[in-house]
Amino acid sequence: VDQKRVVVDGPESVTGVRRHMMPVKRLSLTDFKANITRGAREKTLRLALEKDGVMKKWSVTSWAKKVAAKEVRAKMTDFERFKLMVARKKRSSEVKKTVKKIKK
Repeated sequence: VDQKRVVVDGPESVTGVRRHMMPVKRLSLTDFKANITRGAREKTLRLALEKDGVMKKWSVTSWAKKVAAKEVRAKMTDFERFKLMVARKKRSSEVKKTVKKIKK
């Protein structure tokens, strides 16, 4: 749009990002690139992302895995959070036991 703002497009059906303006300061660039022309439509962008395999490359990065894990945690039910807490306690006690054995 200008020197400080750009148009960002997902497309929403693939990435969940709608077309909107965003300040350049808030962007985090990656090494992945799709070859498109300036002002491309949503369909053209979707086809370019599929052809270049950008979403597959993105899904194997640690950044994408962290985002996915955060979404999973946000969607947990109360019982799932409880089960997670119990599992963490159990793991912690096992680690403490092995550390205690090693120290002796």
